[in-house]
Amino acid sequence: MRILVDCRYTRLERHDGISRYTAHLVTALAPLAAAAGHELVMVISDERQLTMLPALPWELATDPTSARELTIARRLNAFAPDVLFSPMQTIGSWGRRYGLVLTLHDLIYYRNRTPPRDLAWPIRLAWRLYHLAWWPQRVLLNRADEVATVSHTTRELMLEHRLTDRPITIVSNAADPVQADAGRRQPPDRELLYMGSFMPYKNVETLARALHELPGHRLHLLSRIGAGDRARLEALAPAGALVIHDGVTDAEYGELLDGALALVTMSLDEGFGLPLVEAMVRGTPVVVSDIPIFREIGADAGVYADPHDASAVAAAIRTLEDAGEWGRRSAAAREQARRFDWHRSAAVLLELLERVGRTPRR
Repeated sequence: MRILVDCRYTRLERHDGISRYTAHLVTALAPLAAAAGHELVMVISDERQLTMLPALPWELATDPTSARELTIARRLNAFAPDVLFSPMQTIGSWGRRYGLVLTLHDLIYYRNRTPPRDLAWPIRLAWRLYHLAWWPQRVLLNRADEVATVSHTTRELMLEHRLTDRPITIVSNAADPVQADAGRRQPPDRELLYMGSFMPYKNVETLARALHELPGHRLHLLSRIGAGDRARLEALAPAGALVIHDGVTDAEYGELLDGALALVTMSLDEGFGLPLVEAMVRGTPVVVSDIPIFREIGADAGVYADPHDASAVAAAIRTLEDAGEWGRRSAAAREQARRFDWHRSAAVLLELLERVGRTPRR
């Protein structure tokens, strides 16, 4: 069987969420597909993407934001796939002669309609219009043979809103395995980490306000940040309580996690919450908003707080000042992180692709 994986959302220098999901899944999928006798081929839109992907056969196609996306299936037919997996739901499918698995990661933008700021304005406008109603999503997803998503929480929301009549399989996100120190102890400093964007639904403002009740603690903002977001958060936090990195490498991120009291996020909505797993796999406790997806990902390892109450957030963080409680949460975090594994996700995906690829086309 010939399997195509849509890798056109891979970033050129540093992964975002979709890019990382794609690269890690295709890396873990490759040996499983080879062992099963399948040919795995990546579809890219820029040869520079290959530096962020495994050394596998590839084919070049158009950019996913191109107007030619509507007819891309006719060109993909020439690659003779049995099945194609896309980490998004927007790939064109008109005229396809192969099985198709699409992915929906979350429903965040139906409740928080501000589009990502790095998109061009025509795409931002289309994004807003698209999320005004449920039916466009149903049209997109029902073009597939089956649909994947990354969490039970998102799957339940998809079912609640009847977004597709296709089977939905959970192909979970994961974090890179690391050599975590099983005997790790509470760090001497009170360093808190936030990894994520600064869009309104991320609710970083509550974290900044909570610092007024956390003397001696510092909050490290790790992601790229614009001047407006920086000024707003600095105005909300006590002087000197924010450490703004404006982007970190993977190595720097790991080093900071290894020395942190906790990773913190008070997001109001998420599709998965990968930074939680990235922290937990290293034994770093997580203090997070009390929302269903974080309960799913963090389970008993998480410390939960009302994301609208800065005092409650500060109180949750202070529980980790007790060395015994910190140690218990650290051990629980490592145990919970074992649930999320790229090889396990790739095995689920391969079973899904085999099922779809062997189904006769209508």
